[in-house]
Amino acid sequence: MHYITPRKTAEGLGSAHEGTQHHWAMTVSSVALTVLTPLFMIVIARAIGLSQEQLLAYFGRPFPALITALFVVVGMIHFIKGTRIMIDDYFRGATRKAAIIFSVIFGWAVIAAAVYALARMGLGAIVVL
Repeated sequence: MHYITPRKTAEGLGSAHEGTQHHWAMTVSSVALTVLTPLFMIVIARAIGLSQEQLLAYFGRPFPALITALFVVVGMIHFIKGTRIMIDDYFRGATRKAAIIFSVIFGWAVIAAAVYALARMGLGAIVVL
């Protein structure tokens, strides 16, 4: 006979029945963003006022490109997880599914566009599409 107490059944599970992984993912991404946001602001502040050629050369360097890419990727993953919480709270049924799909597609599309743009600036004329 296998007997599980109610406490043992509920242990580690939140109201979303997924445990604490979502909470920890949001916490880690928010801590990463507290470090990346000031760095990203410095990178962007240094880029203000540059000509197009200077801007391409600036983002062709590893540090500005890496900080920008990390900021966009971590920020959009944080956005995707945060909108999931909002959608779960306010939508039901097919509307909920459609909103989740839209937010995930939007988030990954922004990531793809930003990484493509940075790669294009970093590689210069090598990438031709």
